[in-house]
Amino acid sequence: MSKISLMTDIKIRFWQRVRQLRKQKWISQEKLAQLAGLHRTYIWNIERWEKNVCLENIEKIAKALDVSLKDLFDNV
Repeated sequence: MSKISLMTDIKIRFWQRVRQLRKQKWISQEKLAQLAGLHRTYIWNIERWEKNVCLENIEKIAKALDVSLKDLFDNV
């Protein structure tokens, strides 16, 4: 597997986990964005794997989902 493929796979699995947690908590993309202090289209774009996410925003998303960073990265 190439380095680029591995990075893409990690991003996909990470955002699948975010989507899974968001749906388990019955939180819309718009509500997650509001709770995290991010724009709703940003959440939409990252769940579609169209954007990279910085560490600060990953932390904001974890807090908005009320999970630890470890929980956010489970199965990634």
